Amino acid sequence: MTGRVWLFGNSVDTDAMYPACAMKLDLPEAARHVFYQLRPDWTTLVQPGDIVIAGHNFGVGSSRPVASLFRHLGVAALIAEDFNSLFFRNAINAGLPALTVPGATTLFTDGDTATFDLATGTYRNETTGATGETAPLPDLILEILTSGGILARLATQGFLPAEMRDLLASGVPVDSGSGA
Repeated sequence: MTGRVWLFGNSVDTDAMYPACAMKLDLPEAARHVFYQLRPDWTTLVQPGDIVIAGHNFGVGSSRPVASLFRHLGVAALIAEDFNSLFFRNAINAGLPALTVPGATTLFTDGDTATFDLATGTYRNETTGATGETAPLPDLILEILTSGGILARLATQGFLPAEMRDLLASGVPVDSGSGA
């Protein structure tokens, strides 16, 4: 996947991503509040296909369902130097790619164009030419992402009604064969 970079720092908590004032709003309205505490105008600037890159401990805090807001905004992936484990799992379950890239905040800046291959772990800053490699996502996680999330995968496998698959899929296309 290739997209424009939005850079955030260390220990960005879920309260800063999904403030309490937005918790009772419908999805489109709640999504307008993502990162409001950090960058009040961010949701007016982010575009489908953009990539969020952050520092250490990204997603610390409560288990607010932030991934659905990112998906609604069209964010293609989350990249962080490391993730809070619960936040990481919630992103994957929702079908939102999340990849750990040590040193990511020193390799990219706001507005750069970045390419990430989830299956091989390779990445490139298209703006500066810097390249690198990290641990790829395991096959099971790639399968979950390809399915559109964990519930859509369960529907595909017959554990939930098949007619629910499209409803449950988050619409995140990830081709584990090509590493896209």
